[in-house]
Amino acid sequence: MSQNPSQAAASLTRTAWLRDQVCEGLRDRIITGRLAPGDRLVERELAEEFSVSRVPVREAIRILIAEGFLTAASPRRIVVKGYDRKDVENLFDLREALEVLAVRRAAERSDAAGLATLKRLLENARRATLSGKPDRISRANAAFHHQIMELADNELLASTVEPLEGRLRWLFQQVDEPGVLWEERNSLYRAIASGDADASAEASLRHVRHYREVALGMLFEDGE
Repeated sequence: MSQNPSQAAASLTRTAWLRDQVCEGLRDRIITGRLAPGDRLVERELAEEFSVSRVPVREAIRILIAEGFLTAASPRRIVVKGYDRKDVENLFDLREALEVLAVRRAAERSDAAGLATLKRLLENARRATLSGKPDRISRANAAFHHQIMELADNELLASTVEPLEGRLRWLFQQVDEPGVLWEERNSLYRAIASGDADASAEASLRHVRHYREVALGMLFEDGE
């Protein structure tokens, strides 16, 4: 028996919701290291684990391949993608270009309500830092930077950054200096709140470059 249009639409909506749940779950495991580079993903096993059919699993895998988290090692073998030094350098190049611009625009365009939200998220990041839990720290810091993007009020910039957010959050997990990085974000907040676009851009550039140096040192100890 065929579905009527409303039933078909509901079915598509549910499939999309299930896909997003699987996608979010897998992305989170990769970012936090529970799924490591080279680990294989098997559709049947994931469908059982998430209690869904293979369709949303297959769609979630396609999204994560497009985002750069997974790769097809062969037509029938999907694995978690590893990042070499060039990959990480490229991510930082993009982050430097996009985030410095976002911070500059945020200083120019933010209002009192937006700054109040940014201050609240900075406080959340401070509490997360004190907790010492890497995943909590990563989420709080990602929320802080997302709010800066909101304050920048540039839809084209936001749409450019959106596909990179997961990989940038992965970068947040690679740095073991949460206290130092929180202090830098505190300085970044003060610069944005002052409305000084140049000072804000300089603070952002220092922050990203420090992050780059520490992350590369941790990921590639030999410096190669």
